[in-house]
Amino acid sequence: MKNKYVEIYNKLVQSIQQGDFSAGETLPSEHDLSAQYSTSRETIRKALSLLSQNGYIQKVRGKGSVVLDQNKFEFPVSGLTSFKELAIKMGQNFQTHVHELTLVKGKGEVAKQLNCNQTSRLWRVVRSREISGERIILDKDYLREDLIPDLTKEIAEQSLYDYIEKVLGLEISFAKKEIVIEPITEEDLEFLDLNGHSQVVVIRSYVYLSDTTVFQFTESRHRPDKFQFVDFARRTKV
Repeated sequence: MKNKYVEIYNKLVQSIQQGDFSAGETLPSEHDLSAQYSTSRETIRKALSLLSQNGYIQKVRGKGSVVLDQNKFEFPVSGLTSFKELAIKMGQNFQTHVHELTLVKGKGEVAKQLNCNQTSRLWRVVRSREISGERIILDKDYLREDLIPDLTKEIAEQSLYDYIEKVLGLEISFAKKEIVIEPITEEDLEFLDLNGHSQVVVIRSYVYLSDTTVFQFTESRHRPDKFQFVDFARRTKV
């Protein structure tokens, strides 16, 4: 016999998939669901937790259980795809807003990882990414000026990777990535349309050229209801 919370979970999934609850709507409260299904609030919490784990809802403080859009944008975790390339592939209207483009001294942990010395300088580029009228990604990039010279706002609005590969003639090869969930920051509040979310999905990457020279550090912050992070894995024989 199935656990009661699994039965409730399956019924709620069916309701969401049938369109009884649209993306952005909130589910009934735990109290109301408890009365509806004649069960305890603890059982309802377990069902809601399972919905959250499987990407059907997001708990938002002050709003409750918000139904997520099941047509999320697929973000390829293992690939090295620029935002422009991703947006074109998705067939979405997109725009990049450049909030900062400055040269900073090469110091601190990021500079150390980028093999900078005391005389080195880094480009700091802060950009928000707008898709279909909503700013849902905040990218913060640090790039070695000695390898990536003469950056302009126009280049940053279009595609850094186009500039690096097609103009500078460099070959981007691979990246080391870390994916975490973090609370929102003041920058997130300023530059993103958070829609009540208190956390973002953060991907931090060190990016390398084909000669294994590391040239870029990127911190990419995503609104969690708009993306599903996908990868392709193949089992190999031991």
